[in-house]
Amino acid sequence: MDPRDSPPPACCAPRSGRAPGPPVIVPTVARRVGSLDGMVRVPGGEFLMGTDDTEGFPEDGEGPVRPVRLSPFHIDVHAVSNDRFAEFVDATGHVTEAQRIGWSYVFAGFLPAALRRGAPRPERTPWWCGVTGARWDRPEGPGSTLDGRGDHPVVHTSWNDAASYAAWAGKRLPTEAEWEYAARGGLEQRRYPWGDELDPGGEYRCNIWRGAFPTKNTAADGYRGTAPVDAFEPNGYGLYNTSGNVWEWCADWWSADHAAGPATDPKGPAQGRDKVIRGGSHLCHKSYCNRYRVAARTASAPDGAGGHTGFRCARDV
Repeated sequence: MDPRDSPPPACCAPRSGRAPGPPVIVPTVARRVGSLDGMVRVPGGEFLMGTDDTEGFPEDGEGPVRPVRLSPFHIDVHAVSNDRFAEFVDATGHVTEAQRIGWSYVFAGFLPAALRRGAPRPERTPWWCGVTGARWDRPEGPGSTLDGRGDHPVVHTSWNDAASYAAWAGKRLPTEAEWEYAARGGLEQRRYPWGDELDPGGEYRCNIWRGAFPTKNTAADGYRGTAPVDAFEPNGYGLYNTSGNVWEWCADWWSADHAAGPATDPKGPAQGRDKVIRGGSHLCHKSYCNRYRVAARTASAPDGAGGHTGFRCARDV
Protein backbone atom coordinates (compact mmCIF):
# COMPACT_ATOMS: atom_id res chain seq x y z
CA MET A 1 0.00 0.00 0.00
CA ASP A 2 1.19 3.50 -0.78
CA PRO A 3 2.36 5.21 2.45
CA ARG A 4 0.41 8.29 1.41
CA ASP A 5 -2.75 6.27 2.09
CA SER A 6 -1.81 5.92 5.76
CA PRO A 7 -4.19 7.44 8.30
CA PRO A 8 -2.91 10.67 9.88
CA PRO A 9 -0.25 9.67 12.39
CA ALA A 10 -0.39 10.54 16.05
CA CYS A 11 2.53 12.71 17.11
CA CYS A 12 5.65 12.17 15.02
CA ALA A 13 5.08 8.41 14.83
CA PRO A 14 3.82 7.25 11.43
CA ARG A 15 1.33 4.42 11.57
CA SER A 16 1.14 1.46 9.27
CA GLY A 17 -0.37 2.02 5.84
CA ARG A 18 -1.99 -1.39 5.95
CA ALA A 19 -5.52 -2.24 6.93
CA PRO A 20 -5.98 -3.90 10.34
CA GLY A 21 -5.81 -7.65 10.12
CA PRO A 22 -6.73 -10.53 12.41
CA PRO A 23 -5.46 -10.73 15.99
CA VAL A 24 -1.68 -10.83 16.17
CA ILE A 25 -0.13 -14.28 16.46
CA VAL A 26 3.55 -14.12 17.30
CA PRO A 27 5.42 -16.72 15.24
CA THR A 28 7.15 -19.49 17.14
CA VAL A 29 10.92 -19.12 17.08
CA ALA A 30 13.79 -21.09 18.54
CA ARG A 31 14.19 -19.90 22.11
CA ARG A 32 17.51 -19.09 23.68
CA VAL A 33 18.14 -19.71 27.35
CA GLY A 34 16.69 -16.80 29.28
CA SER A 35 19.29 -14.56 30.85
CA LEU A 36 19.10 -11.70 33.30
CA ASP A 37 22.25 -10.12 31.87
CA GLY A 38 21.56 -6.48 31.11
CA MET A 39 18.38 -6.46 33.21
CA VAL A 40 17.52 -4.87 36.53
CA ARG A 41 15.04 -6.07 39.12
CA VAL A 42 12.41 -3.42 39.75
CA PRO A 43 10.78 -3.73 43.18
CA GLY A 44 7.05 -4.12 43.36
CA GLY A 45 5.01 -1.35 44.84
CA GLU A 46 2.42 1.31 44.23
CA PHE A 47 2.89 4.45 42.14
CA LEU A 48 0.78 7.18 40.62
CA MET A 49 0.47 6.43 36.92
CA GLY A 50 -0.38 9.06 34.31
CA THR A 51 -0.39 12.81 34.56
CA ASP A 52 -2.59 15.89 34.53
CA ASP A 53 0.37 17.96 33.35
CA THR A 54 -0.64 21.13 31.49
CA GLU A 55 2.03 20.27 28.90
CA GLY A 56 0.32 16.96 28.22
CA PHE A 57 -2.19 15.74 25.66
CA PRO A 58 -5.51 14.80 27.33
CA GLU A 59 -6.72 13.17 24.10
CA ASP A 60 -3.87 10.64 24.45
CA GLY A 61 -5.28 9.34 27.71
CA GLU A 62 -2.35 10.58 29.81
CA GLY A 63 -4.75 11.03 32.71
CA PRO A 64 -6.36 10.70 35.08
CA VAL A 65 -3.59 10.19 37.60
CA ARG A 66 -4.39 6.86 39.22
CA PRO A 67 -2.79 4.52 41.78
CA VAL A 68 -1.34 1.33 40.30
CA ARG A 69 0.23 -1.53 42.24
CA LEU A 70 2.77 -3.76 40.51
CA SER A 71 4.47 -7.02 41.38
CA PRO A 72 8.28 -7.07 41.09
CA PHE A 73 9.67 -7.64 37.60
CA HIS A 74 12.90 -7.50 35.62
CA ILE A 75 13.42 -5.07 32.74
CA ASP A 76 16.25 -4.37 30.31
CA VAL A 77 18.37 -1.42 31.37
CA HIS A 78 18.37 -0.20 27.79
CA ALA A 79 16.69 -0.78 24.45
CA VAL A 80 17.68 -3.78 22.35
CA SER A 81 20.69 -2.83 20.24
CA ASN A 82 21.47 -3.60 16.62
CA ASP A 83 24.14 -6.06 17.73
CA ARG A 84 21.68 -7.93 19.98
CA PHE A 85 19.02 -8.02 17.28
CA ALA A 86 21.59 -9.35 14.80
CA GLU A 87 22.23 -12.29 17.18
CA PHE A 88 18.50 -13.04 17.09
CA VAL A 89 18.35 -12.89 13.30
CA ASP A 90 21.44 -15.07 12.95
CA ALA A 91 20.02 -17.66 15.36
CA THR A 92 16.47 -17.80 13.99
CA GLY A 93 16.49 -16.49 10.43
CA HIS A 94 13.80 -14.00 11.48
CA VAL A 95 12.61 -11.74 8.66
CA THR A 96 11.13 -8.48 9.89
CA GLU A 97 7.81 -7.17 8.68
CA ALA A 98 9.51 -4.21 7.01
CA GLN A 99 11.58 -6.71 5.00
CA ARG A 100 8.54 -8.77 4.04
CA ILE A 101 6.46 -5.74 3.11
CA GLY A 102 9.35 -4.11 1.29
CA TRP A 103 9.41 -0.58 2.73
CA SER A 104 9.48 1.42 5.93
CA TYR A 105 9.36 5.05 7.06
CA VAL A 106 12.57 7.11 7.15
CA PHE A 107 12.90 10.72 8.24
CA ALA A 108 13.39 12.78 5.07
CA GLY A 109 16.37 14.69 6.45
CA PHE A 110 18.37 11.46 6.76
CA LEU A 111 18.01 10.56 3.10
CA PRO A 112 20.19 11.40 0.10
CA ALA A 113 18.43 13.51 -2.49
CA ALA A 114 18.05 10.59 -4.88
CA LEU A 115 15.97 8.61 -2.38
CA ARG A 116 14.12 11.61 -0.97
CA ARG A 117 13.03 12.88 -4.37
CA GLY A 118 9.71 11.35 -5.34
CA ALA A 119 9.37 9.18 -2.23
CA PRO A 120 5.73 8.89 -1.11
CA ARG A 121 4.93 10.84 2.05
CA PRO A 122 1.95 11.02 4.42
CA GLU A 123 0.10 14.28 3.82
CA ARG A 124 -0.09 15.25 7.50
CA THR A 125 3.57 14.44 8.27
CA PRO A 126 5.55 15.08 5.07
CA TRP A 127 8.89 14.77 6.88
CA TRP A 128 8.45 11.00 6.62
CA CYS A 129 9.30 9.12 3.42
CA GLY A 130 8.15 5.62 2.60
CA VAL A 131 11.46 4.13 1.44
CA THR A 132 11.61 0.88 -0.46
CA GLY A 133 14.29 -1.33 1.07
CA ALA A 134 14.50 0.48 4.42
CA ARG A 135 14.89 -2.16 7.16
CA TRP A 136 16.57 -2.79 10.49
CA ASP A 137 20.03 -3.36 8.97
CA ARG A 138 19.63 -0.66 6.31
CA PRO A 139 18.06 2.09 8.40
CA GLU A 140 18.12 4.73 5.66
CA GLY A 141 17.34 2.33 2.84
CA PRO A 142 19.56 1.08 0.00
CA GLY A 143 23.21 1.96 0.48
CA SER A 144 22.97 2.52 4.25
CA THR A 145 24.58 0.23 6.83
CA LEU A 146 24.91 -0.24 10.57
CA ASP A 147 28.61 0.67 10.58
CA GLY A 148 29.36 2.43 13.85
CA ARG A 149 25.82 1.79 15.13
CA GLY A 150 26.06 -1.67 16.64
CA ASP A 151 25.36 -0.21 20.08
CA HIS A 152 22.48 1.96 18.84
CA PRO A 153 18.87 0.79 19.28
CA VAL A 154 17.48 -1.41 16.54
CA VAL A 155 14.75 0.38 14.58
CA HIS A 156 12.31 -0.49 11.79
CA THR A 157 10.98 -3.23 14.06
CA SER A 158 7.25 -3.79 14.43
CA TRP A 159 5.49 -4.89 17.60
CA ASN A 160 5.36 -8.37 16.12
CA ASP A 161 9.13 -8.35 15.54
CA ALA A 162 9.72 -7.13 19.08
CA ALA A 163 7.48 -9.81 20.58
CA SER A 164 9.26 -12.49 18.53
CA TYR A 165 12.65 -11.30 19.80
CA ALA A 166 11.37 -11.27 23.38
CA ALA A 167 10.08 -14.84 23.08
CA TRP A 168 13.45 -16.00 21.71
CA ALA A 169 15.23 -14.28 24.57
CA GLY A 170 13.00 -15.95 27.17
CA LYS A 171 11.44 -12.60 28.00
CA ARG A 172 8.37 -10.57 27.08
CA LEU A 173 7.45 -6.98 26.32
CA PRO A 174 6.72 -4.83 29.38
CA THR A 175 3.18 -3.81 30.16
CA GLU A 176 2.57 -0.09 29.85
CA ALA A 177 2.29 0.21 33.63
CA GLU A 178 5.59 -1.62 34.14
CA TRP A 179 7.24 0.58 31.54
CA GLU A 180 6.13 3.82 33.19
CA TYR A 181 6.95 2.63 36.70
CA ALA A 182 10.46 1.62 35.64
CA ALA A 183 10.93 4.73 33.50
CA ARG A 184 10.18 7.01 36.44
CA GLY A 185 13.10 5.52 38.34
CA GLY A 186 11.43 5.91 41.71
CA LEU A 187 10.45 9.57 41.29
CA GLU A 188 6.80 10.36 41.93
CA GLN A 189 4.89 12.40 39.34
CA ARG A 190 7.94 14.10 37.84
CA ARG A 191 7.88 15.22 34.24
CA TYR A 192 11.10 13.43 33.26
CA PRO A 193 13.04 10.48 34.68
CA TRP A 194 15.41 12.95 36.41
CA GLY A 195 12.98 15.66 37.55
CA ASP A 196 10.82 18.47 36.18
CA GLU A 197 13.42 20.50 34.27
CA LEU A 198 14.35 19.31 30.79
CA ASP A 199 17.97 20.44 30.86
CA PRO A 200 18.86 20.97 34.54
CA GLY A 201 21.76 23.34 34.91
CA GLY A 202 22.12 23.36 31.13
CA GLU A 203 23.00 19.65 31.09
CA TYR A 204 21.45 17.53 28.37
CA ARG A 205 19.85 14.38 29.73
CA CYS A 206 18.21 12.90 26.62
CA ASN A 207 18.36 12.64 22.85
CA ILE A 208 15.54 14.70 21.32
CA TRP A 209 15.21 17.24 18.51
CA ARG A 210 17.12 20.42 19.32
CA GLY A 211 16.25 23.37 17.12
CA ALA A 212 13.26 24.15 14.91
CA PHE A 213 11.30 21.04 13.97
CA PRO A 214 11.37 19.68 11.27
CA THR A 215 13.82 21.90 9.40
CA LYS A 216 16.77 22.47 11.74
CA ASN A 217 18.28 20.09 14.27
CA THR A 218 21.32 21.59 15.99
CA ALA A 219 22.18 18.20 17.55
CA ALA A 220 23.24 20.17 20.63
CA ASP A 221 22.77 17.04 22.78
CA GLY A 222 25.37 15.27 20.64
CA TYR A 223 23.15 13.27 18.32
CA ARG A 224 21.31 14.04 15.10
CA GLY A 225 19.84 10.55 14.83
CA THR A 226 19.82 7.71 17.33
CA ALA A 227 22.31 7.59 20.20
CA PRO A 228 23.96 4.53 21.78
CA VAL A 229 21.54 2.64 23.98
CA ASP A 230 23.51 3.58 27.10
CA ALA A 231 24.00 7.26 26.29
CA PHE A 232 23.32 9.85 29.03
CA GLU A 233 22.86 9.12 32.72
CA PRO A 234 20.53 6.31 33.82
CA ASN A 235 17.52 6.94 36.02
CA GLY A 236 17.13 5.87 39.64
CA TYR A 237 16.50 2.24 38.68
CA GLY A 238 19.45 2.14 36.29
CA LEU A 239 17.44 2.46 33.04
CA TYR A 240 18.83 4.41 30.12
CA ASN A 241 16.95 6.59 27.63
CA THR A 242 13.39 6.28 28.85
CA SER A 243 12.96 9.79 27.46
CA GLY A 244 13.91 10.27 23.82
CA ASN A 245 16.16 8.24 21.49
CA VAL A 246 13.53 5.73 20.28
CA TRP A 247 9.90 4.98 20.96
CA GLU A 248 9.49 1.65 22.75
CA TRP A 249 6.78 -0.93 22.23
CA CYS A 250 4.67 -2.05 25.19
CA ALA A 251 2.58 -5.21 25.45
CA ASP A 252 -0.76 -3.38 25.80
CA TRP A 253 -3.39 -2.66 23.23
CA TRP A 254 -4.10 1.07 23.01
CA SER A 255 -6.92 2.81 24.82
CA ALA A 256 -7.31 6.42 25.92
CA ASP A 257 -9.82 5.50 28.62
CA HIS A 258 -8.67 4.45 32.09
CA ALA A 259 -10.50 3.69 35.29
CA ALA A 260 -9.75 6.31 37.92
CA GLY A 261 -9.63 3.78 40.74
CA PRO A 262 -6.66 1.68 41.87
CA ALA A 263 -5.43 -1.22 39.74
CA THR A 264 -3.10 -4.15 40.32
CA ASP A 265 -0.79 -5.38 37.54
CA PRO A 266 -2.97 -3.93 34.73
CA LYS A 267 -2.45 -5.30 31.23
CA GLY A 268 -4.62 -2.98 29.16
CA PRO A 269 -7.61 -3.89 26.96
CA ALA A 270 -8.17 -7.47 25.85
CA GLN A 271 -8.06 -6.47 22.19
CA GLY A 272 -7.64 -3.46 19.93
CA ARG A 273 -6.25 -2.06 16.73
CA ASP A 274 -3.03 -0.33 17.86
CA LYS A 275 -0.33 -1.03 20.42
CA VAL A 276 1.07 1.43 22.97
CA ILE A 277 4.47 3.01 22.37
CA ARG A 278 6.27 5.01 25.02
CA GLY A 279 9.20 7.33 25.63
CA GLY A 280 9.36 9.60 22.60
CA SER A 281 12.30 9.67 20.23
CA HIS A 282 15.18 11.69 18.81
CA LEU A 283 12.62 13.34 16.51
CA CYS A 284 10.38 14.69 19.29
CA HIS A 285 10.28 18.46 19.89
CA LYS A 286 8.14 20.49 22.27
CA SER A 287 6.68 22.55 19.43
CA TYR A 288 5.04 19.50 17.87
CA CYS A 289 5.61 16.25 19.76
CA ASN A 290 6.18 16.92 23.44
CA ARG A 291 5.92 13.22 24.17
CA TYR A 292 9.33 12.56 25.68
CA ARG A 293 7.75 13.24 29.08
CA VAL A 294 7.65 10.07 31.15
CA ALA A 295 3.83 9.92 31.28
CA ALA A 296 3.33 10.65 27.58
CA ARG A 297 2.01 7.94 25.29
CA THR A 298 0.86 7.27 21.77
CA ALA A 299 -0.02 4.32 19.57
CA SER A 300 1.06 2.51 16.43
CA ALA A 301 -0.28 -0.46 14.50
CA PRO A 302 1.42 -3.72 15.53
CA ASP A 303 2.71 -4.23 11.99
CA GLY A 304 3.98 -0.65 11.73
CA ALA A 305 7.66 0.25 11.68
CA GLY A 306 9.81 3.32 11.33
CA GLY A 307 13.27 4.71 11.82
CA HIS A 308 12.61 5.87 15.39
CA THR A 309 10.86 2.92 17.02
CA GLY A 310 12.55 0.15 19.01
CA PHE A 311 11.90 -1.79 22.21
CA ARG A 312 13.22 -3.22 25.45
CA CYS A 313 12.15 -6.44 27.17
CA ALA A 314 10.86 -7.44 30.59
CA ARG A 315 10.66 -10.69 32.51
CA ASP A 316 8.75 -11.99 35.49
CA VAL A 317 10.58 -12.41 38.78
